[in-house]
Amino acid sequence: MIKVLPKFDKYTLYARLFPAVIAAAPAIALAWIVIAGKEVRLVQTIAGTALAVLLMVFADVARRRGKAIEPRLIARMGGLPSITMLRHRDPTFDAPTKARMHAFLAEKLAEVAPSAEQEAAAPEAADGFYTRAGNWLRENTRSKKRFDILFNENITYGYRRNLFALKWPALILNMLIVVGSAVSLWVQQGPLDLLPVFVIAFLHAAYLATFSTRSALEEASRTYARQLLLSTESAELRKPPPAAAKPRTRKNKAEEPGPLAT
Repeated sequence: MIKVLPKFDKYTLYARLFPAVIAAAPAIALAWIVIAGKEVRLVQTIAGTALAVLLMVFADVARRRGKAIEPRLIARMGGLPSITMLRHRDPTFDAPTKARMHAFLAEKLAEVAPSAEQEAAAPEAADGFYTRAGNWLRENTRSKKRFDILFNENITYGYRRNLFALKWPALILNMLIVVGSAVSLWVQQGPLDLLPVFVIAFLHAAYLATFSTRSALEEASRTYARQLLLSTESAELRKPPPAAAKPRTRKNKAEEPGPLAT
């Protein structure tokens, strides 16, 4: 049997696909109930390919909607947390820790970190330094193995962002499915096959209303940014780069022992 399901990495699975599947849960439940009692050999034949396509579409839609809400989220928080937390006036980190962060990032960027006075006098220039510092950190902490805590915080943020972006479309879908199911039951006067859909829709709406909130998203954003900046304290980033290998010249090459040398 040929495998047609796409292989998702951990971030795509948890931060993109899961929010989309959760948002569409009532529709999935309804489709399952409708199809379960019917002869669906044709559907079963193409189910693997269709599922693979739908999973990719769901993940892409969740990511695009999540990216679309980020500018408003950042504006509401007064800027990217990775920028605001580096400001001298921000109380997230104590002064000695922030001074070490500034010194480390200034060395990596080959720039001078702004002082508190310079930041107050030219806040945009100071934020420019903090922006470049955050960009450098993100590019140099991409290893999932070396920075696993940061990676998991990024997944949490991505999950909450994408689910929040799908919240209202999901609730509208909830309402349409519940109304449609109620009309179907009333018109057909049949058995309560659609009762599980009502239960799932209720629990689904309760979960979205309770846990998918702007405050939860902002909390995840700040937690990720804090962990990103704390990576400047890690030995992984502070260890010196490996020494460059000595270039091989004709003389070096001639002096090297051959494969049969003892």
